[in-house]
Amino acid sequence: MTGTTGGDPWFRNYRPAPDAPARLVCLAHAGGSATFYHPVAQALAPDVEVLAVQYPGRQERRHEPAAVDLEVLAERIAEALEPLTDKPYALFGHSMGAIVGFEAARRLEAAGRGPVELFVSGRRSPALDRAGDTSQPRTDEQVVAEIRALNGTGDGLLDDEEMLEMILPALRADYGAVRRYQYRPGAPLRCPVTAFTGDADPKAAVAEVARWRELTASRFDLRVLPGGHFFLVDRAAEVLGTVRERLARTPVAAS
Repeated sequence: MTGTTGGDPWFRNYRPAPDAPARLVCLAHAGGSATFYHPVAQALAPDVEVLAVQYPGRQERRHEPAAVDLEVLAERIAEALEPLTDKPYALFGHSMGAIVGFEAARRLEAAGRGPVELFVSGRRSPALDRAGDTSQPRTDEQVVAEIRALNGTGDGLLDDEEMLEMILPALRADYGAVRRYQYRPGAPLRCPVTAFTGDADPKAAVAEVARWRELTASRFDLRVLPGGHFFLVDRAAEVLGTVRERLARTPVAAS
C-alpha cells in the first residue's frame, strides 16, 4: 500500500517495492514535503524502494510543531529509520535535506547501521556553515522572495493567501533551523558521498559543493549539471541514473 510505512508518520512509500534489493531514503528542502519525491518513487521502482521523509509541520503532520534544530531532526529521523535498515539503503537530501541526511548518516554509522551511500544535492559542504549566517532570509517577506527567486514552488501557490498562510510556519521554521545550524567537526563518514549541483545555483557554488569530499573517508563524486537551485527537477533522468547505477552495485546483504 502507499502512504505511511508501517504506520510510521516519518516515511511515505508512494510506490512499494518490497522485493527491491535496496532502499533510497529521501529528504526534502526547506519548506518541502515528502510529495516532492513522489516522481522519484515512480521512476526507481521496482529496482529501488523509495521512502520519502515527511517532516513534522506539513501536510498530514501540519498540526505537529516543525523542527527548529536540524541536529534534533536528524536524530529523530535516524531513530525512526533504524528498523528499516534491514536491507542496504542510501540517503538522498536536497538543500536543507542534504544537511539533515549528513547528520542522520553520522548517527546511523555510530549505531552500526550506516547507509551504503549519501547523495547530497544543491548544498554546499556543511563544514562551511556558521551559526547565525546573515545570508539566510529572516522575515516572512524575505523567505517568500527567496522561494520565488529559487523557483522552489509555483508562483500561484505563493500568491494564494490561504495556502501561503498554511505553508509559512514550516518555511519559517526550516529557514530558522538552517540559519542556526553549525557543523560540529568529527570523524569523516565511512560511506561514499556523491554530490550534485547546478552550474548556476546561487546557493551552492561548485567549489563549495566540492568541499563535501572532506567529509568522507570513502569515495567522493561531484556531478555538475545545467541549472539553478532546483536543477534536479529538469535533470531528474541524469540524477536518478546515477543513483540507480550506484545502488545496483550494492551487495544484496546489508553490511
